[in-house]
Amino acid sequence: MPDLNFEVEDAEAIPYAATPILGFKLRVSNADPQEQIETVALTCQIRLDVTRRRYNETEKKRLSDLFGEPERWSHTLRSMLWTFANLNIRGFSGSILVDLPVSCTYDFNVASVKYFYALESGEIPLSFLFSGTVFYRSKDEGLQVEQISWEKEATYRLPVEVWQRMIDIYYPNSAWIYMHRDSFDRLNTYKLERGITTWEQVVDNLLAQNSELSSDVDVAR
Repeated sequence: MPDLNFEVEDAEAIPYAATPILGFKLRVSNADPQEQIETVALTCQIRLDVTRRRYNETEKKRLSDLFGEPERWSHTLRSMLWTFANLNIRGFSGSILVDLPVSCTYDFNVASVKYFYALESGEIPLSFLFSGTVFYRSKDEGLQVEQISWEKEATYRLPVEVWQRMIDIYYPNSAWIYMHRDSFDRLNTYKLERGITTWEQVVDNLLAQNSELSSDVDVAR
């Protein structure tokens, strides 16, 4: 009976895909090196172990949207789900190194994106939880099927710069913000009425107006 173990050895940004993808180098090893594995249908849950790293002051400010003020982090800082990934692994015996592609989003309404964006440097602690189905060859009984337990895990510390490099490949010097259509319509009307050509200029104008208003309030006080 197969006893598979998993180890994440490396990660890299995958260019030229339809959507942003991180590729994790996954080592899959069977306890019995002589046993023939025909194929593995693998499912992987990936979690962010946010308590397993330190945060500088800038990162703490950026993370307040997720976890509140740092004084509350002893109650609010918890491991969180990032994503799921699936992979079919070809036949092998002993061990095999495969690429585990993980599709990523840059939607700032998604908690994991807010977390990644908040980090300036260092590493992102990840936990990989595996399950799925193993098809293997038995000398006595032919083709057999066995389930992978959710107890099978691996950890990996993803360099923040790898995530940043992937975002720079797919969204160079840009970011995406989702908003309701009525808010967009109001912004679009503001843009058209003032003859503004870019959305960046719309935002810059509104921020400048807000800054001037705040300054006037401070002077009045």
